[in-house]
Formats: sequence, C-alpha cells, structure tokens
Amino acid sequence: MTAHLNSLVVRSLAAVLLALSAQSAFAADGCVADIPKVIADGAIPARATPLPPELAAKLDAAVRSALPQTSAPGVIVGVVTPSGTWKAAYGIADPAKGTPMSVGMHTRIGSVTKTFTGTAIMQLAEAGKLSLDDKIGKYVAGIPNGDRITLRQLANMTSGLASYTRSKKFQQVLFSRPQTIFTPRQLLDLGLAEPPLFEPGASFDYSNTNTILLGMVIEKVTGKPVGEVFKQQIFDPLKLRNTSWPGDSVDMPAPFAQGFTLQGDFAKPDAPSNATHWNPSWGWTAGELISDMDDLLVYARALGTGRGLLGAAAQTERLTFPAAGGYGIGVGCVGGWVGHTGELPGYNTTLYYDTAADIAVAVQTNSDIASGDCKDEPTLTDNPRDPVCSAPAKRVFAAVAKALGHPFLGP
Repeated sequence: MTAHLNSLVVRSLAAVLLALSAQSAFAADGCVADIPKVIADGAIPARATPLPPELAAKLDAAVRSALPQTSAPGVIVGVVTPSGTWKAAYGIADPAKGTPMSVGMHTRIGSVTKTFTGTAIMQLAEAGKLSLDDKIGKYVAGIPNGDRITLRQLANMTSGLASYTRSKKFQQVLFSRPQTIFTPRQLLDLGLAEPPLFEPGASFDYSNTNTILLGMVIEKVTGKPVGEVFKQQIFDPLKLRNTSWPGDSVDMPAPFAQGFTLQGDFAKPDAPSNATHWNPSWGWTAGELISDMDDLLVYARALGTGRGLLGAAAQTERLTFPAAGGYGIGVGCVGGWVGHTGELPGYNTTLYYDTAADIAVAVQTNSDIASGDCKDEPTLTDNPRDPVCSAPAKRVFAAVAKALGHPFLGP
C-alpha cells in the first residue's frame, strides 16, 4: 500500500498539468485569454441569490450522473456565477451514524493549501519583502543547488528537488503510524535525502518539498508562524471564517465529514480506513488546511481575479501561464480554468475559477479513493467500472464544468 501516496501525488497534479491540446476559445500563447478583463471583473456576485431553477436543475442532474461512478460516501458541490449561487450536498458524512452530508461541513483540502502558500509568497514579493527571483539559499541553508534555485522555481515546481512524499521511509512511518507528528525540517530532510532530479528550471516535477521550503521562507521573512500569516493576509481580508490551520492538531472544527481512504497499512478494498483524525502535520504548507464550501467559493474567485489578495501587476504575473495550460506560482491552469485539486487521506477537493465566465466551482468529498480503470491505484471491491480512472471530486467537477458549458479538458 505504500506506493499509493506517490500515485496520489501524481493524480492530484492531473488537474493542473499542461493540457494535452489547446482549446480554441483561448489564446494559443496563454491559458487565460484576457487577463486584464479577469482582473477587472466587477462586482462580486450576490451569493444569497439562487441560480435560475433551470441551471440549478442542470447542475444537480450533472452531479447525480457522476455519483454512481464516484467512490465517495458524500459530496458537497458549490457554484457561484454572476447571476447567483447554487450549493448542494449528497450522500453520507458519517456511515457509522448515518449522518447525511450537508453544505457547511468542514473537510481537509489537501494541496489546495499550495495556492495559499503561493499567494502569501506573492504578497510578500508585492510588498518588497522578497523577490520571486531570490535564491532559496538566501533563506534556508544546505539545499542542493540552493545558490541557483529561485523561489519562483520552487513555486512552479521546476526546482528539481525530490518530493519527500516519495520517500519510502516517510511512507512507512505515515502508513503504519498515521498519528506521527512531522516537523517541517523533518519533511525537508526526507526530501533532500534523495538527489535532485534535474537541473533547476530544466523540467517539471510536482514536489511537496518545494512548498515546504516556501513555508519556511514565509516564516523567516515575516517572523511569524505560517498559520498566523495565512490568517492575517488571506483569511481575514476575505472573511474566510471557516478556514483554519490545524498545525499538529488532529481536531476538526464542527461540523465535519468523516474521511475514508485506501491508503495506509490497515485499509482493505472492502474496508477503507477512517483517516479523519490522521495527523495532518506531514502536509504543512503543502496540504494542511481545513475549509468549508462558503469559504472555498469566496477564495476560488479571489484566487482567479486577485481581488482582495493581490494588485493588478502581481495578479497579471500569476495568471501568465504557458500555452493552454501549466503550473504557475502555486496554482494551475487548464484551458482557462484556474485553481487546484487537493488530496489528503480521506478527502478530495477541487477548487477552480472559470476566467472566461467569472464562475467559481468547488467540490468536497469525504474520500480520496479513485474509481474506474485504475491500473496503479487500489480501488474498492465494488469499484465502479468507468473506463477513466479519477478521484471523486475531480469526477464530479468534470461533470459540473461540462454542464456549465466549459468542459474541463485536463489530462
């Protein structure tokens, strides 16, 4: 089972890697067609206004069509458009108690945390407290190629540093003792125990080690714990009241959904493990955050437009991606959809902003278990036999995106 975490690292990237082909609606030289328009998009939609019934019914039908192929007990979906908001919950939050999933439940959002880390780094750059072209060796000693790897290369996953999540030593500890508390330095050392994969800037490799280093930079530059920085620079300005940094606590704010996984030494295809209270410290600035649907929808739009987070010049830089898709400063883009996926044992999240139509979409599931024709990943005994292997939130998001008229064509 220890190989599964590495496959999750790869799969959660699938929604933010380069698209296989450009979509005709977007410029050939960039993923976002009209960056000035995206940044200038006006009034924040009135979230209290429900979507027109016809569109709401279409979205509901899209979700229900995806659910039979999704290996998750429960799903929460939210959409915000210029004409209003639609949110709905499906399935079960706690199978042992029969508690239904409901909008407003907290889940762990995994690698969506990387977008917060990237945002904080860009805010510090915008304030003149660091430069994206600074070398990591200026802030953290002992990094291979630290005199050449820039903060930008860490943020866009081109540093060449190996991910600690691929370390067999790390996986053995996490999967046998999931309550283990890891420090950022321990995580970094696990990643640095492997030689660099390539020269800085020469290629792309999705490495959680990169984002741990960025968290260390944030703390060194600000002199504050990273959770406090997130609160001051992101949570409070956007009024994200239900987004939290757990640190090394296993507690979840109520209400929360129980999370289920096939990762770890104790899970079986017919008996997934309950990973709700696995210690999240191993994710740190690469994957620790907890949130709910209301906050995710607010944040998705802020991430896409920069509104409330970054000025126009900084957001323009952030939205400048190669070709029809790519990975930027802690955020991905595929065919005009800007955002990220996130997976932590027990939970899967998608958070995307449609830069063409000013639409935010978020999906939370209380399972990270893939379904379909998954050759390299464990699936449930009664695995839905879809020809496509997909994580649950990604599968639901793809159905919603299609119903909105802007299909998500990621690899």
